[in-house]
Amino acid sequence: MSTLPVYVAVNKYLLSQTGFGISANTFLLLFHILKLLQDRRPKPTDLTTCHLAFVHIALLITVLFLFSPELFELLSFWNDFKCKALFYVNRVMRGLSICTTCLLSIIQAITISPSTSWLAQFKNKYTLFILYFFFFFIWLICLSFSTSILFHTVATSNVTQTNLMLLTKYCSFSPVSHGFRGLMFTLTTSRDVFLVEVMLFSSAYMVILLLKHQRRSQHLHSTSLSPRSSPEKRATQTILLLVTFFVVMYWVDFIISSSSLILWTYDSVILSVQSVVVHVYATVSPLVLISSDKRIFNMLQQCTTEKLLILTGW
Repeated sequence: MSTLPVYVAVNKYLLSQTGFGISANTFLLLFHILKLLQDRRPKPTDLTTCHLAFVHIALLITVLFLFSPELFELLSFWNDFKCKALFYVNRVMRGLSICTTCLLSIIQAITISPSTSWLAQFKNKYTLFILYFFFFFIWLICLSFSTSILFHTVATSNVTQTNLMLLTKYCSFSPVSHGFRGLMFTLTTSRDVFLVEVMLFSSAYMVILLLKHQRRSQHLHSTSLSPRSSPEKRATQTILLLVTFFVVMYWVDFIISSSSLILWTYDSVILSVQSVVVHVYATVSPLVLISSDKRIFNMLQQCTTEKLLILTGW
């Protein structure tokens, strides 16, 4: 039975998912840019969310060009250069996505930590400078870790070798020695596993704090939270949901990509399914962040009210 109809269907879903994700991330990015311009002292979570939205926009744009032949051919460059550039940017943005999500979970853990905690020492005026340093550091790490893509990604039509790993209609991976492949796999996996462990550790810490707060509230015979703690609890639950979803998607992708690298083959359907899994977090995360941010709801409500007043002549 031919797998072409399945491949076409999954590919169409991937492109529609990507377009929707770009729209959601663009809205999230513009909203946080507006907030950053309005606030004299921007919140670290706003800066990090803004960075995450930008990273996901760039990531999803590369997916559009890689998996849409029409868009790929619109780029007036050599196919070899297009493949190298698009896959390099895609890999860099994937690395930045996991790094930024990890950073977001750490910042939220610091935000809700009590004043008696050792994490409270990071709640000072130097927090933004530390955050800028981390942005520079993770960009440097991700840019350097992905350089091998530039050497091993080629345009399929420009190479006569038969042992290429086909990635898209136009792009492939050229053969890589087992030693070098093992080295890059170990370095990348070690980085990602370390970041996932940090995310899980910070998430566990936040869950413990939330449980302590809930027990304290029950002890006081009141389930209502103070105006200050309620938004923090909501933000913490949002980050926990994002981290959980990311970790699940990461391990599914890890299993598929590891198997494909070991066997040095990519079935077209499996490749499309993996692309959906890899990039679904970039589509879902802005929706979660938007739906949990009351500031966005209040802004939309205010805009709707003003529009109704204008239409009714008030």
